[in-house]
Amino acid sequence: MGFTIGGIRDIRSGSRRRARSTEITAVAEYTGLWGWDVVPGARAARGGNGRTVCSCGADDCAAPGAHPLAHADGLAAGATLEKAADVWARTPGAAVLLPVGRTFDILEVPEGAGRSALVRLERMGLPLGPVAATPTGRALFFVAPGAAAGLPGLLYRMGWDDAALDLCPRGPGDHVTAPPSDLGGLGPMRWLRPPTLDTAGRPPQARLLLGTLAYVCHRSAA
Repeated sequence: MGFTIGGIRDIRSGSRRRARSTEITAVAEYTGLWGWDVVPGARAARGGNGRTVCSCGADDCAAPGAHPLAHADGLAAGATLEKAADVWARTPGAAVLLPVGRTFDILEVPEGAGRSALVRLERMGLPLGPVAATPTGRALFFVAPGAAAGLPGLLYRMGWDDAALDLCPRGPGDHVTAPPSDLGGLGPMRWLRPPTLDTAGRPPQARLLLGTLAYVCHRSAA
């Protein structure tokens, strides 16, 4: 039917080029439009024995496909499309990672609870930042820096400190995989609420969202 091995190779090569182009465009948006730093990350794949292996090459990698590449250059906020293309040309196939604790912290909850919280928060007219979803069923709420360090005190003041909540903070030293990259070989990240010019650089204070997030997490656990 006109298919050849060479033709299949060309199709696959074209798919890889399109994927790289999509990631480079996303990186340029993250740095140039949203004012976020970006770092190239490792990739994960299934090994011959079904085990997840990391592109870093370490047999005992603690976070396959979900950590920065050791010797890759990061991109500071404001980097251009040309700069993003140059960095990704030197790290082909790298995942797009965002350092946490600089422009934003993260509050992580189960995706079902996160979707319920989004509906409630929008109905109440409360400010919202970007919200991402992982292929493992988690929702990541972008909030103002300092949330991770201040979360125990906020929960205490709101009366949620003794509750069993599936609510995890991420702060300085952490990284999140950003759409459209794959998370640890498990599937692509996606946006539940994409960043905008108004929200990316000024995410809301955690205290504005925490009451609703704690409530929906507690209710889903119950």
